[in-house]
Amino acid sequence: MHVAILMLGILLILLTLADAFEAIVLPRRVTRRMRLTRLIIRGMWWAWSRAARHLPGERDREGVTIGDRVLGVFGPLMILILIIMWAAILIVGFGMVIWGVKAISIAGHGTTIGSAIYMSGTTFFTLGLGDVIPTTSAGRVIMVVEAGTGFSFLALIIGYVPPIINRFGDRETEITLLDARAGSPPSAVELLRRLEGPNCRAMLDGYLRDWERWLATLLESHLSYPILSYFRSQHERQSWLSTLTLVLDTCSLLLVGLEDEAGPFPAQQAQLTFAIARHTAGDLAQVLYAPPRAELADRLPGETLEYARMLLAERGIWLRPGVGAARQLAALRALYEPNIVAIARHVRMTLPGWLPDTETPDDWETTAWQWDRAIVIAALERERW
Repeated sequence: MHVAILMLGILLILLTLADAFEAIVLPRRVTRRMRLTRLIIRGMWWAWSRAARHLPGERDREGVTIGDRVLGVFGPLMILILIIMWAAILIVGFGMVIWGVKAISIAGHGTTIGSAIYMSGTTFFTLGLGDVIPTTSAGRVIMVVEAGTGFSFLALIIGYVPPIINRFGDRETEITLLDARAGSPPSAVELLRRLEGPNCRAMLDGYLRDWERWLATLLESHLSYPILSYFRSQHERQSWLSTLTLVLDTCSLLLVGLEDEAGPFPAQQAQLTFAIARHTAGDLAQVLYAPPRAELADRLPGETLEYARMLLAERGIWLRPGVGAARQLAALRALYEPNIVAIARHVRMTLPGWLPDTETPDDWETTAWQWDRAIVIAALERERW
């Protein structure tokens, strides 16, 4: 019995240390499916997201439901749960090893596995109470090893949280900028409609270059720390997934062919940005175990496409006409829409449409004390003229 407990304790320690190493230290994606962290996150998300579905669906003045706010807590809370889980398993594992080698003594009391786990906890957190002490050389070695493990583990955890928060902040910068550029929620048609003046081509090319680097950073950070996929933006109508979708939609239109009075829009940068965006969508769908959903991916039916053409034409931008252009656009969409639809269903985020939402103001146009969008627009028009 003692030998079995001893071996099980060693196994728990090794598995937990390996899991924490892969989650905190290893700077690359782990493709192995059977990981403790991955199983815990998936199981907790399954229960958490389904519980949020049953909460009241009424939206507040910002368009946020109670369920949305509960889902927004999951990512940060999961970090704390993982830290507690790793520490608890290590304490239990070392306690089982201590009890397995019969290495402790309590004055006037018999040795139990509970007292061994208690000693393990005081050693792991370096409390040094001394009411339970090791009585053998093996016990002393185990105690020293556990104290070193606990100290190193806590130091790694202290260094684990700030990088995640920093990467979250870096991710949100481009997302926030899209509010004035493409609306809330953002859409490709609205982004193009808001391009004005002789420098619109240079502005669009600059956006695509910025997004190319932002997407590369997004891919690297979310593969290294998948928990970031569950971190939500400050505003509910914005998200990393809606930004990724916007970029893919915009690049698709450019690749099909856009032109204005000055001639066709260049598509070279759109090709590069589309490549990294599609790579990001595919890899994140894989790391989140969200199989592509082609049957749910038709975000642009024929009548919507024609309306999008009309809205662009109102601003002097024309999408290449004809059946060939429609087929090319459908082929491009088929490369990424099944993935982003699957991701959206998994993380419970709403995908933006292709057309602008004219009924809701941008986030910058309202505050907690001023909700009349017309006043803001009128003030801008007076300033312009």
